[in-house]
Amino acid sequence: MAGDSTVTRQRVAVLGAGSWGTALSVHLAGIGHDVQLWSRGAALASEINARRANPVYLPDVRLPDTVRVTSSIEQALSETMLVVTAVPSHGYRAVMRAAGPHLNHRATIVSATKGLEPDTMLRMSEVVMQELGSDRAVVALSGPSFAIEVAHELPTAVLAASTDGEATALVQAEFRGPTFRLYGSSDIIGVEIGGAMKNVIAIAAGVVEGLGLGHNALAALITRGLAEVTRLACSAGGRRETTAGLSGLGDLVLTCTGSLSRNRHVGVELGRGRSLQDILASMKMVAEGVKTTGVALALGQKYGIELPIATQMAAVLEGRSDARAAVEALMVRPQRAET
Repeated sequence: MAGDSTVTRQRVAVLGAGSWGTALSVHLAGIGHDVQLWSRGAALASEINARRANPVYLPDVRLPDTVRVTSSIEQALSETMLVVTAVPSHGYRAVMRAAGPHLNHRATIVSATKGLEPDTMLRMSEVVMQELGSDRAVVALSGPSFAIEVAHELPTAVLAASTDGEATALVQAEFRGPTFRLYGSSDIIGVEIGGAMKNVIAIAAGVVEGLGLGHNALAALITRGLAEVTRLACSAGGRRETTAGLSGLGDLVLTCTGSLSRNRHVGVELGRGRSLQDILASMKMVAEGVKTTGVALALGQKYGIELPIATQMAAVLEGRSDARAAVEALMVRPQRAET
């Protein structure tokens, strides 16, 4: 990828060598940055460096020479002012805690994780501030973006959201490229809730697909799913217009309809009758929606709002209902005004 004239070459740390962390590393190196990609496992780090590709998550994507992989978080964070975090939500706090002693206090943290922390119900930016201090510059990176397509330089538009306008502008400037466009937002709450909740709705969309219920049902599910996402985001302090944008509707459509979606895949297989344990055992990558469903329900109870789709998906994931019964339960709910 050709560099962009507004991008200033700098050292960037990417924490997490899964598909998304690897894809972002490829993109950032492609536009002119020096990237330190941190992998939790030393064996994987060594193999990626040797092969110049991630054999587990993106085997067909070659890493630029300016991407170096390490299992030392201290080495990854050395001399960097821009840190991207792309680790699963359930392990996010531990990584932030390990990173803390080695981070420059003025470094900008870019959270590329879409999820909510189990037990605490916190958004990822809230976890960062708990672990690193409330004065940290944190930017949420979210939107419709399959990792493999970003790595292959296919056109992608995402959102950079922060309460710190300077941090948002920095990320927009340093991440932009010919095929990667970033919009800015100050509504980090709406962006993070949208990014987490769309995974729950995507599981339900997969169930509809797996049961063979047709396009009408899928369209209805996505639309009512957006209403659910919006209800939770606004209750948490987000803005309604945010969920109508890239990090809400955009990401929801992609994850509910795209064949590359892990969460949709889980739903499809549930609809076909496979057990959740069997499905997850056959997957290399994390489907965030499985853990987010219960957390979202707890948040809904906290704010006193109904989340009927999440409620039914929780029943299926916990084995209290089967996929078809869950869809039927949604269809026989009392009818009401749309808004």
